Order: sequence, then structure tokens, then C-alpha cells
Amino acid sequence: MSTNLVSAQPAQLILASSSIYRRQLLERLGLAFTCSSPALDETPLAQETTLALALRLAQMKADAIAKCNPGAWVIGSDQVADLSGAVLSKPGNFERAFAQLQLMRGNTVQFHTAVCFMRDDQHTTLSVPTMVRFRELPDAVLEAYLHAEQPYDCAGSAKVEGLGISLLESVQSDDPTALIGLPLIALSGLLREAGFAIPAQKWSEAN
Repeated sequence: MSTNLVSAQPAQLILASSSIYRRQLLERLGLAFTCSSPALDETPLAQETTLALALRLAQMKADAIAKCNPGAWVIGSDQVADLSGAVLSKPGNFERAFAQLQLMRGNTVQFHTAVCFMRDDQHTTLSVPTMVRFRELPDAVLEAYLHAEQPYDCAGSAKVEGLGISLLESVQSDDPTALIGLPLIALSGLLREAGFAIPAQKWSEAN
């Protein structure tokens, strides 16, 4: 006689985001989850640092979804790109993306990638920093990149997981997934502490 044993997730898991990049990253862990994106005002507060902004928005996203889903574990995440204290938002179009790349070339940009892991009134919020040095490249190269990859939904206007890596001189971070949008090293630890099995444990027992 054989019995299949499959470890169950301890609770429902929800990613508080509509980002395809975060969804694809979380899928790497092999866990069952759903996505739900809250509608929030993401305007920075007066005198708010870029790090504080990333942490606040990650927690606000998680809290908005957790309130509607009692007992569920919710992952909220936000990323803020900081160039000398100024926030670099998602460009949305070619013109703004080109202007961003012009500002960043030859400079170092700090990306704060925050994650909040929440269940009801219990939560942990943290941020993983990434320092990105951009190459000094001519306008023609920047234009060619934008036409090729069209990274208009990415803060900083360059996809490190794609052709955008060619614009960079160096990347310094404790977690290579943080720059893409979700720090999986830190998140994996939080998930395990909550009882999620990573990787999922599946096996059979013969008698």
C-alpha cells in the first residue's frame, strides 16, 4: 500500500500586486497564490525619504488586501528608485524614459525594494537596497535600447532581466531578485517562518 503525502500551505496566500514581474518572481517558489491589486494614492509625503516611501507603500498595499481577507497571508511590495534623493517613477512613455536614462548615465541609482508580509494584525516589513551604476552611453544607444525593449513600466527605464543589463556598469545587492521587484531571499525566510514549505514537500510512503 502506498500513500501520497503532500504538505499543505498553512493559509491562503495573496500577492497584493498586479505586476507581472512580481507574479513571475513569486511563481518561482512553487506556492499556490492569488493576486489582488489595491487602488492607493502613492504620492510621497512631505519630507518623506525614498526608503520610507517604499516601506510605507508596501505596508499600505498589504494592509488594504489583508483587511478584505481575514486569515490570509498577504505580500505587499513596492520599489522606489532614488537618484541623489529624487524619486524616479515609472516613465510611461519614450520621452520620459529617455530623459531618465540621460539623467542616470554615469551615475549610481539606489533602488529600495520593500516587502511587507502580513496576516491580520501581524506583519513584518523590510527593504532590500540595490546600488546600480549606469554606463556613460551616448544618446543613440539609449534610444536604440528604448525602441528595442520599451521598458516604460519600469522605474529607472531599464529591465535588468532583459536587454537593460547592457546599460549597467555594476549591480550591488544581497538579493538579485530585489531589483526585478520582489526580494525572494528575504521573502522565502518569512514564508518558511509562517509555515510554508519551500520547496513544496511531496513524497510517497510504501507499506
